[in-house]
Amino acid sequence: MDGQGGSSGLAKSAAVKLSEMGQRTKQLGTAMRDPHRQRRIILVIVCVALLLDNMLYMVIVPIIPDYLADLESEQSEHVHVVLHPNTSAANSTSQDKSNKNNLDVQIGVLFASKAILQLIVNPLSGTFIDRVGYDIPLLIGLTVMFVSTCIFAFAENYATLFVARSLQGLGSAFADTSGLAMIADKYTEEAERTRALGIALAFISFGSLVAPPFGGILYEFVGKRVPFIALACICLADGILLLTVIKPFSNRTRENMPVGTPIYRLMIDPYIAVVAGALTVCNIPLAFLEPTIANWMESTMHSSQWEMGLTWLPAFVPHVFGVYITVKLAAQHPHLQWFYGAVGMVIIGASSCTVPACKTFGQLIAPLCGICFGIALVDTALLPTLAFLVDMRHSSVYGSIYAIADISYSVAYAMGPIVAGQIVHNLGFVQLNLGMGLVNVLYAPALLLLRNVCQMKPSHSERDNLLEEAPQGLYDTIKMEERRAKKKGYSSAGNCLSVDENGFDPFRAQRSLSEESSGPEFT
Repeated sequence: MDGQGGSSGLAKSAAVKLSEMGQRTKQLGTAMRDPHRQRRIILVIVCVALLLDNMLYMVIVPIIPDYLADLESEQSEHVHVVLHPNTSAANSTSQDKSNKNNLDVQIGVLFASKAILQLIVNPLSGTFIDRVGYDIPLLIGLTVMFVSTCIFAFAENYATLFVARSLQGLGSAFADTSGLAMIADKYTEEAERTRALGIALAFISFGSLVAPPFGGILYEFVGKRVPFIALACICLADGILLLTVIKPFSNRTRENMPVGTPIYRLMIDPYIAVVAGALTVCNIPLAFLEPTIANWMESTMHSSQWEMGLTWLPAFVPHVFGVYITVKLAAQHPHLQWFYGAVGMVIIGASSCTVPACKTFGQLIAPLCGICFGIALVDTALLPTLAFLVDMRHSSVYGSIYAIADISYSVAYAMGPIVAGQIVHNLGFVQLNLGMGLVNVLYAPALLLLRNVCQMKPSHSERDNLLEEAPQGLYDTIKMEERRAKKKGYSSAGNCLSVDENGFDPFRAQRSLSEESSGPEFT
């Protein structure tokens, strides 16, 4: 009897636990369906993807040059012993210099290959994202990044490393663009969108600045494969979370998705062109200094390896502070976004000009922190502005516009590893920094062209005024098209909502009303 009573009690206890687990699972499923909670999880997924991409971009900085040098020395020694066993010491020294120059070219091409392929693929990926949505391209990007990371881990020659680096550029063209576009789509209020994109930028900064010491330490103590295997595992976990939360292959009516504005039309929009130019110019100092500053530090201030490895790490703090202060200022004075970007470019220019004057590692930290602080101001102010420009002047689909932003970054980082070394060799490190600083300062007044656009920013999303329910991101435009069909082109307020060749534009009616009071717009 006691045995039966005990087994009965265990069965009841197990049934209670199963019931509790079922209730928790149900609650979790309900929470996943809540749009506000779901978009927070989406923000986490996107931020992890951006973190991974930038860690993969920078983790090879302390690993690949040393690894390729070892491969080169092994191959040259083997060839030298077999083909030239009696070569003199002078000829051997000349051959070593030639090999070093060849190695520098190989490293520069390898580093730039990611940005170059990203630059080529982005126009196609932006159009693809506009057509199919944001979730499937993000999954494609994570999958390609996972494959490229695994190839990096097990590659044993230059050709395989080049393929892995190029694949990373392909994955970034999908993951970065769709991730930023998804954030802009889910966070429709200007203040929320700026805050969410600021968080994403903080993850980008963290990945870029932490990856070199992370990769260098692991490479030194446990070998080349471990850093890449660790990043591959994180990438796999992020992909599984994406499949679980967003369910990109679930049934949905994709044929009813709104038509995004073609990327070539966005590129010729004067406002968008100004923003894209600013994003390229402000990132040139960082892109050009990363491949050149280590050699300059070694030759001028005789820095140690750990100092060169930690050069950019202190800059993470001012970058995050720049993101934070810009988000706060944008919430209080949203019409001054152009001004925050201009101030950032002036700070970048001044900091870049002072880099060559530094004589010690401690002095160098200050201008590098200034460069990263200025970049934070520009990126945090202008990335949300791109989404707003699309909302106001085009169709509210964000794949192509953030493909343009990614192209802007890729232009700087494609030129950096190849062009910067040549400029230093032909003109000098001082001239390189003065030129970059001058370009940033001279470009800052161009952001005055954005002043009128930013003054039109509403305090609340226009979509809240046009929809009875809360906005749901990309599919707001679908709902507004359905409402237009039902009400024959009239909103609840009686204002005609026009439809152009690029899809439905919910802001055209509002803009036509505002023109009467604010005067003609710059087009």
